[in-house]
Amino acid sequence: MISVQRSEDRFRGGDDATGIVSLHAFSFGTFYDPDNLRFGPVMACNEERLAPGSGFDEHPHSHTEIVTWVVEGELTHRDSAGHATTVRAGDLQHLSAAAGVRHVERNDDSRPLTFVQMWLAPLEPGGEPAYTIVPALADSTPYPLPAAGATLHVRRPAGGERVALPDADRVYVHVVAGRVRIGDAGEELTAGDALRISGERAPELLARDGAELLVWELR
Repeated sequence: MISVQRSEDRFRGGDDATGIVSLHAFSFGTFYDPDNLRFGPVMACNEERLAPGSGFDEHPHSHTEIVTWVVEGELTHRDSAGHATTVRAGDLQHLSAAAGVRHVERNDDSRPLTFVQMWLAPLEPGGEPAYTIVPALADSTPYPLPAAGATLHVRRPAGGERVALPDADRVYVHVVAGRVRIGDAGEELTAGDALRISGERAPELLARDGAELLVWELR
């Protein structure tokens, strides 16, 4: 199965009055879609856009692996485990909520903030919360997430470059920027689009111009 989800088909949430725009790829919050609850362990892939001074006040999470990729701007993160960081464009943040943690996410900068946040279900519940930040994650450097049986690959192909996708049970691709084509004559994907592959060998992607991709290898 190979399916494409277009950016315009995402559920729009957030609160425009407070400077928050959220675009959800899966059933989320007040939006319930029984046919789109998750893809393997991936439960959420949210594009979040925060105006200067806006953000999410302290709120709880549990039994969730939360991976955040900052696209532009700076994300201020504080959590109940004592972590306080500024996450910048190209940085990867991973919060393992485990048995329970609370955190705050804000745009305390003067510029707009855009980030992609992905939630994955752990293989085993419970445990102690953990926090990791990888500054300026290099292209093609995998980030393993064994707690969810997953690995994240960040790819930044130049125009004309081919991208080989992982050979895995499932593959989930989110296009952060640029344009890529599925194979030589397949559909073209642009920023905000997503590709889901399961039960068959993943095709190559062909970058039409410089692109940035978040690729989940799911086993």
